[in-house]
Parts: sequence; C-alpha cells; structure tokens
Amino acid sequence: MRVVIIEDEAPAREIVKVFLQQHVDVELVGEFSDGFAGIKGIKELKPDLVFLDVQMPKITGFEMLELLEEHPEIIFTTAYDQYAIKAFEMNAVDYLLKPFSKERFNQALEKARTKVEQALTNKPADPIKQVMEALDEKPENLFRVVVKKGGDIHMIAVEDILYIEAKDDYVMLYTEKSRYLKEKTMRFYENHLDPNHFVRVHRSFIVRIDQVKRLEPYGKSSYLAILGQGQKINVSLAGYKKLKEVLSF
Repeated sequence: MRVVIIEDEAPAREIVKVFLQQHVDVELVGEFSDGFAGIKGIKELKPDLVFLDVQMPKITGFEMLELLEEHPEIIFTTAYDQYAIKAFEMNAVDYLLKPFSKERFNQALEKARTKVEQALTNKPADPIKQVMEALDEKPENLFRVVVKKGGDIHMIAVEDILYIEAKDDYVMLYTEKSRYLKEKTMRFYENHLDPNHFVRVHRSFIVRIDQVKRLEPYGKSSYLAILGQGQKINVSLAGYKKLKEVLSF
C-alpha cells in the first residue's frame, strides 16, 4: 500500500512515519508540509492512502480535497474534534484525533487497508466525494472559495464575489477581475453564503446584495437586476420579493 503524508508539523509527520515502519506491507512514497505541494505529490505519486492534516496554514485539508483529481483513501489527522468527525464516520473515512496512540493508528490503517483491497475487486464509492457531500450539508458560512484555473490555484474571498451563475453541473463565480468555474451546486452556495450579503434571485443566479443598483421590469413576471459594473442578472418573481425584503423598498 503506497502512502503519502501531508502535514505541516514535522513532529506530527515523524509520529506517522514511526508507526508506519511497523507495517511491512506499507511503502511511504512521499511527505509534504503543505496542501499545495500535497496536491502535486498525489498527482505524481498516485498513492493508495493519504494521511491528511485538516488545519494547515496555506490551504486546509478540506479545501485541498476539492482540488484533487486523484482520489485515494484518506485518513484525516486533526486536533479539533468538531463537526467533521461525524461526517468522516458517516462516510467510512477514518480520522485520528491528535494526540493518537499506536493502537488507534493501527485501527485506522487496517480500515484503510481493507478498503484498498476491496477496490481491487469492486468499484467502491468515491471516498472523497462522500466526505465533501457530507461537509456540504453543514450550515456554515463560507469566507473563501478555492478554485483551479489554468493549472493555478486561486483563493477567492467571498467579499470579492459579485454574483454566481449556474453552469450545468458547475457554477461560474464572477469577481471584478475575473471569473472562475467551480464544481459545486447553486444549492451549496445558497446554503453557505451569508444571507445578509447574498440572495438567490433566480434558479440560475445568486447575487451580492450591495451590487444591485436598480431593478427593471423584464416581461410579465420577471425583472433584471442591474449591477455596479452594468451586468444584467435575471430576477424571478420570487427573487424580486427576496430583494424587496432585504433592501426594504
């Protein structure tokens, strides 16, 4: 079983390495101190299993998962027993709560070993997809969005988003300087953007409230929202009522 460690703290990496040495069927093929290097490492090394820290300075473990093209098994390592732990348990992805014992480590490794072996004969459910779907259900406001564009990774602050448009199974995030395609649903952003700042005004559009400069009638039961840079956004009748409430007009 090919293993990669992604952890920003050297002592924590050393503990995992020491525990791994006792398993002759495991090969440590790479270790990385941040998520950016980890993404590249997973793509090049194609491990079966990744020990992934949740809290890292440049990019979190959760944000890193959204950008992965390869989907190995994941064992999370974290010092925070918060909402994510329940999500991991529900989706058969293990976690190690720091500080963890050798016995607990071995349990997690055995679980991963079984899943890797099963994958040789069966097509398993995508573990990363399962985790992300569970995390998406948590009603927590976003403060940034991580996207890939042209091979580069961009961190977009939520306050820089002007509006969001549905694009089949993706969404397009628009900022003043650029636009970014993201594999998420409109429902996700409707549930995770602060409703005091963003409103879903149409099945295909979510808009930042302070960007709406005026509303114009468009047809019998719809409107156009004119934004600060002149963009025109379709607004349904239900969306119009929402805007009236938040803008108090």
